[in-house]
Amino acid sequence: MRKVLGSNWVLALLFLGWSLGNLDRYVMNYAVLTITEDLSLSATSTGILLSSFFAGYAIMQMPGGWLADKFGSRKVLILSVVLWSIFTAMTGAAWSLGSILIIRFLFGIGEGGFQPAASKLIAGIFPQEKRARAMSILLTSGGLMAFITPIFSAYVLDSIGWRHMFMYIGIVGIIIAVLYWKFIYNPQQASGVEAVVNAVKTPQPGFGQLFKTPMMWSLLIAYFSIYAVNWGLASWMPTYLSDVRGLSMKSLGLLQMIPSVASFAGLFAGGYLLDKMTGGKERYAGAFSCAVIGAMLYLMFNASSVEGFIIYQSVTSIFLAFVLILLPAIVLKKIPAASTGSAMGMVNTGGQLAGFIAPMAIGFMVDAFKGSYEAAFWMLIGFTLVCTVALLSLNFNKGAALEDKLTLAETNG
Repeated sequence: MRKVLGSNWVLALLFLGWSLGNLDRYVMNYAVLTITEDLSLSATSTGILLSSFFAGYAIMQMPGGWLADKFGSRKVLILSVVLWSIFTAMTGAAWSLGSILIIRFLFGIGEGGFQPAASKLIAGIFPQEKRARAMSILLTSGGLMAFITPIFSAYVLDSIGWRHMFMYIGIVGIIIAVLYWKFIYNPQQASGVEAVVNAVKTPQPGFGQLFKTPMMWSLLIAYFSIYAVNWGLASWMPTYLSDVRGLSMKSLGLLQMIPSVASFAGLFAGGYLLDKMTGGKERYAGAFSCAVIGAMLYLMFNASSVEGFIIYQSVTSIFLAFVLILLPAIVLKKIPAASTGSAMGMVNTGGQLAGFIAPMAIGFMVDAFKGSYEAAFWMLIGFTLVCTVALLSLNFNKGAALEDKLTLAETNG
């Protein structure tokens, strides 16, 4: 009989897997500088390429959450890692814009089930008061990869090129899938802490009930708007700093490590702070953070020096990281554990649709305004205002009533 890992070890494996997923997403933003040259892409085509992953990723969010609720997190996690690893490796074999668009779309399909399944697993193996911190640790993998990727890309792309790089990343993914197959189990298969956490069965709603909950719609809008900012910046920042600010690949890699450290700190501190917040304070903290992000974006674009730009970008990264951990933490704390996968899939669909739309929209804007990024920055500032309003509209009392309705439905059913 195989030994069942404790919750912290399972979280470590989730962290490892999501680190690789984030590496592949972030590294494309740097690889695209050479891919654009190799495949002769315009800014519009580059934007479509950067968005293609998010089309598949968004489509898979709700099915991935439903599958995790229906069949357990383990199967979805293993399948997700295997599929994204295959299509990551295939990225290196792309020969045209059409081929790489299809491959990246299928990569998004593969990766789409990971976060809903991981969220469900976290809700199943951690008590409610520790879930936000556990989720923040998982999401700090994004901050860690944002720190590593710039310098990793600068040297790896120069030494072996983008084709071999994606192939090697895909091989590492298969190794991680084997670790998941061997060590990760659904909560109901575990013992100890996991068994205690899952001793009380929670009724499971369908998407119909979730779609009727106003809090879920506020979260979906907030997800969409803040992820439009996040992926708009992440996708185009290397190109912007290269084309407009005149940075070389190595200078770009070194300087972008600074806001990446800030993001890492924001994610980790955010999870700790959110576990301490009660009584709806989360929404006010999130709304304030969105307002700060909007102000920093304006200062970034108008900074007279690269040093000033990096300072404002670092402040943006701290507050952006806080909002990015705030939103899934609300789902984990306010939605019944039996439905965490479906709920996370629903709201994260909004976030990943933004990831599809924002990079492509920025590409169109840059071409339309003859290389100027001004309209793009104003679009991102507008999204921070939308997120502010969405967070202030959150009604936790109605969210809490969801579980009562589900319990009543289970009793009557």
